Order: sequence, then structure tokens, then C-alpha cells
Amino acid sequence: MESIFNDKLRFPYFYRTVPEESAQYEALALLLKHFGWSWVGMVTADDESSRRASMELYNVITRSGVCVAFRDFVKDFDSYFTWNTLHHIQKTDCDVVIFIGNSYGLRSLFIMLNDINNPRKVIIVISLIFPEDLLFMITMHGSLQLTLQKGRIPAFQKHLNTAGPFKYPNMTILYDVWEDYLSCCFVHCKRSLKPCGKRDDLGRLYHSLFEVDNFRHTFRVYSAVYIVAYALHDLIDLYKGQERPELSRTQISTNAWKLNKYIRRVHFTTTGGESIYFDAKGNFPSGFDLVNYYIYANHSVRERTVGHFYEDNGRHQFSINERSIIWNWNYQYLQTPRSVCCESCLPGYKKVPQEGKQKCCYDCAPCAEGEISNQTDMERCVECPEDHWSNDGRDACVPRPLEFLSYEDILGLSLSIINLFFCFVTLVVLGIFIKHKNTAIVKANNRTPSYILLLSLLLSFLCPLLFIGRPTRMSCLLRQVTFEVIFSLAVSTILAKTVTVVLAFHTIQPGRTMRQWMGRHLSTSLLVIGIIGEVVICVSWLICSPPFPDYNTEIEVGKIILQCDEGSAVAFFLSIGYIGFLAVLSFIVAFLARKLPDAFNEAQYITFSMLVFCSVWISFIPAYLSTKGKYMVAVEVFAISASSAGLLGCIFIPKCYIILLRPELNKKSKLIKINYDE
Repeated sequence: MESIFNDKLRFPYFYRTVPEESAQYEALALLLKHFGWSWVGMVTADDESSRRASMELYNVITRSGVCVAFRDFVKDFDSYFTWNTLHHIQKTDCDVVIFIGNSYGLRSLFIMLNDINNPRKVIIVISLIFPEDLLFMITMHGSLQLTLQKGRIPAFQKHLNTAGPFKYPNMTILYDVWEDYLSCCFVHCKRSLKPCGKRDDLGRLYHSLFEVDNFRHTFRVYSAVYIVAYALHDLIDLYKGQERPELSRTQISTNAWKLNKYIRRVHFTTTGGESIYFDAKGNFPSGFDLVNYYIYANHSVRERTVGHFYEDNGRHQFSINERSIIWNWNYQYLQTPRSVCCESCLPGYKKVPQEGKQKCCYDCAPCAEGEISNQTDMERCVECPEDHWSNDGRDACVPRPLEFLSYEDILGLSLSIINLFFCFVTLVVLGIFIKHKNTAIVKANNRTPSYILLLSLLLSFLCPLLFIGRPTRMSCLLRQVTFEVIFSLAVSTILAKTVTVVLAFHTIQPGRTMRQWMGRHLSTSLLVIGIIGEVVICVSWLICSPPFPDYNTEIEVGKIILQCDEGSAVAFFLSIGYIGFLAVLSFIVAFLARKLPDAFNEAQYITFSMLVFCSVWISFIPAYLSTKGKYMVAVEVFAISASSAGLLGCIFIPKCYIILLRPELNKKSKLIKINYDE
């Protein structure tokens, strides 16, 4: 049994020299996409083939994203369907109407549109030809037709110009053709008021009606004949070189099935420049012309080809010359009509479907922060990269500004100036104490611990300079550790001074040895113990989970916060808590000694200074936890500065007042004679 793929069994094949209908529908989908027409109406002739074509077209264009506002059918002008269509065309806000079907339905549609005073519509016709009586109807102005692509048949015009019926009297068909041409010519000449005579010369016919050198349907027949001729020529070449090169009719009939092989291989270019060949499915490459109809004031018509649909390496392309299109009268000159259910969503917005309506009907919602849409009619907004943020228009991602407490910032500059001012004040106080080191008030209040406390306060005022500026790995490692060690030194010094004062006043008949031990060894021991505790905490912190610079995009909208991540929050608050423990201990001891019999009671000033210190750091914790970014750093810097200033002001400023402004009080007779340094 022979294979079903044998050419003998399948001859003749079916070869198509006109494009498939599906190709025309794809071309229409590209046309709608080109002009951005997403909201169209469909009118179909009321017959079975037109209905089937309408359904196929509907499926194609809806898959491409086009919405159909209405689908109606027309038959006769007086039918119910036609008046229903008229109602939809008048009431629906789509400016493009697609017609599919025969010439009778098209005639009904144009007559109907003519009766409603040429509405603001663009009619796209999917039909082979316009009926002749529509070619001069004003409603047709600005309409488009998607039809077969023209092909040139060289020398055919010259042949027709001389091939009248009198030249070939035996070809009666020429009489009928000639009569039709002349009647159409006469009607057109009468409408256009141009002289026209009956002569057997087609060259005098109006060129826009009878373009006799460029054909649509005739070219397909012309191509089919040439394809068979080329295939037959190749088949005849098969027998060349044999004993009898001439083929009999019987031989040709017997071997006719072999034409399939050569028809499939046909590929030639006509003298008009058209490439002729079949694809793998036995079809011509798809080709359509987009034709625009223009009606002059004298009711003469002009047909203009304004676009071409073609295949390029298997891909469909549509080239359109928009500037050459004449639209409906109701549109401004060169204004391309718009046919959409909703206006386009501008960049910065996204489409939100309207409930219960087609997808082409939507509302426009602005993109959320951090998202953008940089094209019109975007379905969703695109999230910006982590280091970028959406601009105010939500149509572009811009780099997030990098933020930290810098010296260029007003807040950072102000804090820097304040701390440098207090550094200067501390240096002045230290100079005063050194200059007046032998006076009674300086000697009576422990010179060495006072110098250590002033130096620690000086360093405390310099610590905030590590917090201000761009965080680096080194600055993040040093800032907290340096501040906490220096503060533990200051508070330990105050604790040592306070304990020394209390013990001095409560020791009964203290001897020289006891006074020396209290004055030096006890204060030194308390100072060392206080510092060692803080150092152990800080070293453990740096070993286990050290601070590091971190880029944070979640703290503040649209910004990147460059900050020092503390690494271990437990270690951070433990170190702060240790300083607080020393401060509370100093406050308790000083509070108990606040009523010692001293004309210049040091314990009173220490008590008040510790009260200020503790108040600052107690309020620091909630303020620190409730702020973010550079303001969190500013809160800590302020706490350091305020607590240091409180110690400086409460402990040393009163002494400087007496030393500089009340020297008469700076005498042993005015103070209890206790000197722990001697």
C-alpha cells in the first residue's frame, strides 16, 4: 500500500494565491494597535459566512487587547437589526466601527450613517470591494479599507488601451466589459463635470477608478498562471536529453502529479518587482493594502493607498503613512482619531479595572511610594531598586539621598559649635584651678580628682565629634566605647570625691595615716574599679558583636540612612546602665552627705550635679528609642553634652565664682580646714 504522503495520491494540491482570512484579521489587529484604538464597534452583514468571519475576527482582536463595545448585524436598511445598529453607533462613545461582510450590508451601513449627518466615526471595511453606488457617498469620506495588495502587470495597460471589442470581434466578453467601463466612466464624468467621450481607448478613463497598470485580484490570477508555467517548464526540462524530447499530451497528463514538486519550488520575481513563491503551507506571503477614501466637494472620489501589511521573516509588519490619511470631516486636519473607553493613564499612574466592565475600561490610580510607572497605560507599578526611590511624579526612580548627621547639616554644625564652646569653658576652668591651686577652696576640694574630672569633662565634650560626620568602620568602633569609658571615668571620679568627703567628716579623730589613706588610696581605688568595670563591658562588646556602619532604607521614606549599627543592643544598654549605676551610687552618697558642716559643702553640689546627670540620662532612653536616623544620633550627642555641662556647671562654676569674684571667701578661716592632698 502506497504512503498517503505520495504525491500521486495527493495531486492536485491546493495552493492559495490570496492570503488566508486569518492573516487579514491579524493585519487588522496590528492596525488597531498602531493607532491605539482599543474600543471599537463591530457591524456584520447578516449572513452565515459573515457571521463566522465576524466571530473569528472578534477572537483575534480581543486576544490582542482590543475591547468590542458592541456587535451588531445589518441586513436591509429598513430592518430591525439596522436600526438597532444605528442606536448603538449614536450612543456608544467609540469612534471606530469595523464592518465585515458583503456589499449589501455595507450599503445599508453607509446609507444609515448618511442619514445621521455623517457622525464622528472611522469606518474600517473588511470587504473585497466597495459597491459602485457608494463611491460617491459623503459618508464614505475618511473610511479605511483593508484589501488585497496591488501587484503590477507591466505592459497590460498598453494592451488594454488598444484591445477594444472592434479589434477582437469574436470575443463577445469584451463587449460586456467595455460597456461596464464606459457606463461607469460616463457617470463619473457627469458627476465631476469633466468632458468624456466614448472611444475605444482606456487611456481616457478616470485613473483613480480604473488603475489599469496595478491590480489586486487580476494580479492573483496573473501570478497563478505564471506559477504553473514555471512549474511546467521545469517539468518539461525533466525529459530533455531523452530520445524524444517532445512530450505528448498523454505523457503530460500521466506525469501531471509531478507538478506539485516544482510548484512548491517556484520562486521568481516578476518584471514589476513582486517576489512570487509559496510558504510551507502552500500560501502566498500575506500582503494587504490599507486604502483611504477621500470625497471631494464635487462628490468625486479618490482612493489612496496609505499603508502596507506584509511578512518579514515570518513576522507580520504594518507600515503606515499617517500624514497621508484623510480622516472624517469632524476631525481636525491631521488629527488622528482616538477610540478608547477611558483616557490613557499617564506615567506615574496604573490602570485599575472598573468593576463589571471590560478590561479596556479602567480608572487611573497613582503609584505608591517607592513605585513608578514610566509608560502610559501600565497595568501595574514597578518597584524601585533598594537604593532608589520614586520621584514626586512617580514616573522615575531617583537615587535615594544619603543622610547622616554631618557637619554641613545645621543640627550637626550647631551641636559641634556648642561642644567646642564647652571645651573652651572647661579649659578656662582648668586653667583657673591650676593658677589658683594653692588657694583654700581648691585645696579643700581635692585638687587631683578635680583635675582628673575636668580632663574627663573636656574629653566628654570632644566625644560628640566622633558622632558627627560620615560613619565609618573606625568611627563606629570608637564612638560608643570612647564616650562610655570617659563618662565612667568622670562619674567614678565624682564617686571617689564624694566617698572621700563623707568618710573624712565621719571619721572620729582621724590621724595623719588615716587621712593620707583616705586622701589618696581610697579615691584611687574607687576610680580604678569604676573604670575597669566599664572597660570589661566594652572589650566584651567589641569582641562579641562590635558596631559597624549600616545603610538603612526602612527608617525614613525615600532616604538611605547611614548610621552605626550598635551590633549588640544588650551590650550598648548594659554599658549605659553601668554608668547609670555609678551615677546613682554617687547621688546616694552625696545626698547622705549634703548636710555636712562645711561653709562650702562639696556634697551639696555633687548631689545637685548627679540629679541633673541622672535626669538627662533617664529622659535619654525613651527619646533615643523613639527617634530614628540622624535625630537618634543627635539625641545621644545632646545627652552627652547636657550631662557633661551639668557636671561642669554644678561642681566647678560656683568655685570659679568664689575664686574670681569673691576672693575674701577663699580663705581657710571661711572653710573647714581639711586638706586631703597633704
